[in-house]
Amino acid sequence: MTPFAITAPDSLLAAALQHKIDRKTKPLGALGRLEALARQIGLVQQRLEPEIRQPHIVVFAGDHGAARAGVSAYLQDVTWQMVENFLAGGAAINVFSRQMGLGLSVVDAGVNHDFGARPGLIDAKIGPGTQNYLDCPAMSPAQRDLALERGRGIAQALAGNGCNCVGFGEMGIGNTASASLITHCLVGAEHDAELYTVTGRGTGLDDAGLFHKRSLLAQALARGGRPSDPLAVLAEYGGFEIAMMAGAMLGAAEKRMLVLVDGFIVTAALLVAHAIDPRILPYCVFAHRSQEPGHRVQLDFLQVQALMELDLRLGEGTGAALAFPLVQAAVNFLNEMASFESAGVSDQG
Repeated sequence: MTPFAITAPDSLLAAALQHKIDRKTKPLGALGRLEALARQIGLVQQRLEPEIRQPHIVVFAGDHGAARAGVSAYLQDVTWQMVENFLAGGAAINVFSRQMGLGLSVVDAGVNHDFGARPGLIDAKIGPGTQNYLDCPAMSPAQRDLALERGRGIAQALAGNGCNCVGFGEMGIGNTASASLITHCLVGAEHDAELYTVTGRGTGLDDAGLFHKRSLLAQALARGGRPSDPLAVLAEYGGFEIAMMAGAMLGAAEKRMLVLVDGFIVTAALLVAHAIDPRILPYCVFAHRSQEPGHRVQLDFLQVQALMELDLRLGEGTGAALAFPLVQAAVNFLNEMASFESAGVSDQG
């Protein structure tokens, strides 16, 4: 795998962006966190007049061997059935993407189903789901590296088609369990990342189901340990969709794209990407804070704040799609709102 080569945004433009924001016809700081978002987007694009071009949501789907052991309330077949729902245009992410004018692609990263060639589906399948990490590593190093590289290629193909803003979503029965293990490994104990803290109900487990899930994940850790190297963590406990997302995020940052991060599972992929190259972080906009308890731990560890808190726990990139109008609003006020000078408005109190 070719090493990722991310360049951190040059901060020299920050003062000029802040001056432009401060001279808009409003009290200083009156647009709150939209002002910080506008400054971030300007720095990512290295422009005083940034623009969002061909924004796109990519949903990565994959199956998990551990799902058959009962880490989820749903059967594994729901993964491929939901991919069919995406392709038919009937899921929440389809509704929100249409509403927001977002392009949408679905990636078969490793679903245990043969879809055939389909419009809107990117076939990047590594295999028919990962191995059961209760018994052995979820994937081989070669599979992991291939997933990372294919993710990078997907993001860079979008960039080649003119996209400069990409949101990430996922689908995979059992992937909140995988995300919990990744978070436990990559976030230190000082950030309250113990297994109990970062393991939630996922798709809606009852109390007995949650206890069983936590017990199974403790079994997995007893087998595979708690590695700190992100590549080792991916191989032990990851999903093909999580690994491919991590590669796509890094690939997007290589192309200076704005990265819209969805909820708990997508942020687990970002934890991997961030551990591989922390220069990815300035390119990331965190859409929302989900109901999954581990998501708060992830955001605190990264020292970032999400734009919204709507008690979402659906995945699919729905939070990223819902946050997109805020991204566009930040760009629009920076570009279109009058300054005190242009409007002939006094800024004297």
